[in-house]
Amino acid sequence: MGECDTNPVPEEPQERQFNIQTTPEIMMGVYSNFANVSHSDYEFTVTFVSRVNLSPRFMRELIDAMHDNFSKWQTREGIRDLPEFPGEHDSQS
Repeated sequence: MGECDTNPVPEEPQERQFNIQTTPEIMMGVYSNFANVSHSDYEFTVTFVSRVNLSPRFMRELIDAMHDNFSKWQTREGIRDLPEFPGEHDSQS
């Protein structure tokens, strides 16, 4: 009789993927320069043109993603403003 390996198989981290199907008009989005943020014991609410309710875990992920992207944007803009890297706004004067 053969032996059976009962050691647990290590799980590889799985990449999260999702498919969003929508119309081009919705994908264009809407402009907003105001947002109201509120929270309860169960969820955070960010109100732009429409209201979005988020779980606390997703709110943390959203904040992290927004911070990461803002930092990348800030770094890119800072590099553009260095004298060695003239930006578009320098050529318009």
